[in-house]
Amino acid sequence: MAGQQHNKVYFVIFQIPEFKMDLKLTNKVAVVLASSKGLGKAIATTLAQEGAIIIVASRNEEELNKTAEEIRQLSNGAQVTAIKTDVAKAEDAEQLIKQVGEQYGKIDILINNAGGPPFAPFEKFDDEQWQSAFELNLLSFARLSRLALPYMQKAGAGRIINIISGSVKSVLANSVLSTSMRMGVVGMAKMMADELGTHNITVNNVAPGLILTDRIKHTLPPDEDPEQALKERSAQIPLRRIGEPHELAALVAFLASEQASYISGTTIQVDGGASRSIY
Repeated sequence: MAGQQHNKVYFVIFQIPEFKMDLKLTNKVAVVLASSKGLGKAIATTLAQEGAIIIVASRNEEELNKTAEEIRQLSNGAQVTAIKTDVAKAEDAEQLIKQVGEQYGKIDILINNAGGPPFAPFEKFDDEQWQSAFELNLLSFARLSRLALPYMQKAGAGRIINIISGSVKSVLANSVLSTSMRMGVVGMAKMMADELGTHNITVNNVAPGLILTDRIKHTLPPDEDPEQALKERSAQIPLRRIGEPHELAALVAFLASEQASYISGTTIQVDGGASRSIY
């Protein structure tokens, strides 16, 4: 019809690939720090069960060797190497990365983790304690990441995951040393994610809340019955319970996988909804 306008409707069809939650971690080389017990051990075990080659590292050689054998048994014979390492010592960190590089030729996943500094009011800490916290909980993360970086850049991909604390999102009494250093890690990870994205290297933080590990006792009031204190703390968590190490490890395994390839520069809490922070 003369003068009549015809409206055309265009449809864009997106092809959605078949989705299967295969983490594709088989034969990925993962270095897990502070992994003789607690969260580190749970993370190493979960990654091993997903097929990764695991390097466990901590200061206690006897505990470390025992843990390595336990992981092998729990993961149907995964390849696990134990290397005694004090992450606060530069020479130990350098030797660890050198040994892994020589043995495997690559490092795909780095899990930065370290025991936390002591809990006490701000006024109780002197310069030496501040320096120790810096070396253990901030500098060690920077150092290990820097040492592992060339292997990831050469491979054209990598995952750096920092285990920090829920105190970066919500005030935790007497945690001034931990909180100060963990906040530094958050800032560092954000910068690293920005700089390393072109190498397909992601950098993320996992912030645990109340999790059933040995360190949980340090977060409780010293003058209260631990069992009662935990019961009271549990009542304040939306899920009404304390978290299990394997629940945090599951998130770490996902962040280490190819499925998490578009997640970087984030801090993700695993706290049962305990933090009421909006941001």
